[in-house]
Amino acid sequence: MPPALTDRFLAKIVDGPLGCWDWNGHVKPNGYGQFKVEGRPQYAHRVAYTLTRGMIPEGLVIDHLCRRRHCVNPDHLEVVSHRTNILRGVSPAARRARQTHCARGHAFAPVTTYVAPNGTRHCRRCSAARARTRRRRGVHCAPAR
Repeated sequence: MPPALTDRFLAKIVDGPLGCWDWNGHVKPNGYGQFKVEGRPQYAHRVAYTLTRGMIPEGLVIDHLCRRRHCVNPDHLEVVSHRTNILRGVSPAARRARQTHCARGHAFAPVTTYVAPNGTRHCRRCSAARARTRRRRGVHCAPAR
């Protein structure tokens, strides 16, 4: 990238906590910094990675190790698969994927876990207990939603 572009990029960085380089330019509503390269908007963290480490391989994304979306410190950025990036996060899907036990404390193990067609895991012991309760009450199928 031309030196003028690098200088313009560096002018929009301020020191942040924990060694972060906070983006002081335009920040989108989703929390990511934005920077124009050749008139086209790009995510600032992707530009920072490209300037310091080189091109981002096809099919991979940048993960913020510091969990701060507007940080552009290359030491806080790592190239990973989209799946890895999602699972490292704090979304409901990531939290469920990290669970080792069901809500009643039964361990998720291949023998004790049913994986539904949509990918969610269900405890076989809890499912059996729910089925017994329904049979005792005279309900022969799950209630309609």
